[in-house]
Amino acid sequence: MKEFSVNSTFLYCVAAIVIAFVLLQSAVFLVRAWKRARALGIEAAALKRIAMSSAVFTIAPAVAILLGVITLSKALGLPLPWLRLSVVGALTYELPAATAAATAAGASLSEQVQDPTVFSAIAWVMTLGIIPGVLYIPFLMKRIQGGLSRLKSRDEAWSAIFMDALFLGMISAFLGMIFKDIRSGLSGWIPVFVMLVSALLLALCGLIMKKFKIKWLEDFALSICMLSSMALSIPITNWLS
Repeated sequence: MKEFSVNSTFLYCVAAIVIAFVLLQSAVFLVRAWKRARALGIEAAALKRIAMSSAVFTIAPAVAILLGVITLSKALGLPLPWLRLSVVGALTYELPAATAAATAAGASLSEQVQDPTVFSAIAWVMTLGIIPGVLYIPFLMKRIQGGLSRLKSRDEAWSAIFMDALFLGMISAFLGMIFKDIRSGLSGWIPVFVMLVSALLLALCGLIMKKFKIKWLEDFALSICMLSSMALSIPITNWLS
């Protein structure tokens, strides 16, 4: 039996086909949107400015996505993270899902996955876990928005508290991964210190935007903080280890 590889040609072909379809779909919608805008009387020069501005401001989220691909590619190879994060995935979901699946299978993402069963389990968890969110949009989003609108019309203060509670609940789920090893010693605090450094950098970006009125920094602040905190995690790890 041929040895399993997370970077096999077959996986590259599957990822390339799916991503090519998504790119084709994007191109079709772009052309249709352009024609519709021209039919509404919007000048071509204005459309070009909008397209160029949109292209420039996609760089920031693209950097974050690239970081996610690089992070996951060490253990899962390039095709699977490339496919997941290029289509519907997000680093805030894909990395925790892959980590949870690998841990349950007795593996670790600190080294390349060699067992096809473990790789398959991780791929299924990453894929199936995101499907409910995709299905909620077309089938339940209108009903959810209606319920939120009714709640806001009855009590605006309670509506704000409810939304903040939902947000904090989501953040708490990720905080669990950060604090889960703090009892193992000083090295278990490494994720905590990296998180604090990232938060300080984001606060610094906010102060710069507010003081110097640098509006464009708002779109790049997340990527700057991610890159900087990842770079600073190296000396922090060496120091605490």
